[in-house]
Amino acid sequence: MDPLTCLALAIYFEAGGEYRNPPALEAVASVVVNRVEDHRYPDTVCEVVYEKGQFQWTFDGLPDKPHTDVLSQRAWKVSQEVAKDVMQNGASSSSTHFHTQGHPLFWAKAYKFDGCIGGNCFYTNETPYK
Repeated sequence: MDPLTCLALAIYFEAGGEYRNPPALEAVASVVVNRVEDHRYPDTVCEVVYEKGQFQWTFDGLPDKPHTDVLSQRAWKVSQEVAKDVMQNGASSSSTHFHTQGHPLFWAKAYKFDGCIGGNCFYTNETPYK
């Protein structure tokens, strides 16, 4: 799979429901791109997206394909557009992690809080650890 498709799938499955809020989609894409550029994480977009245990949609047992209803197809198209823009222009933040608002994960306390956009809250890992 090519990097653009991997990134678009990450955007779609993590924030595609917010397709009318491009900054929310761009923030998710930035996390992936920032991890690629960080020596603690894998070196390619697809390796970051499919790194074991990082993004639930990659190991939930469901097909990793966009749904076919009209709204899902619109979300997929916007996800592809945002992925292309971020691949060409780079990340818009320093964030390396995010979680759904209201559902913080154990690591959130150790990282710098960057803010919430749409349904996700974003953080930058400034520790020497992954």
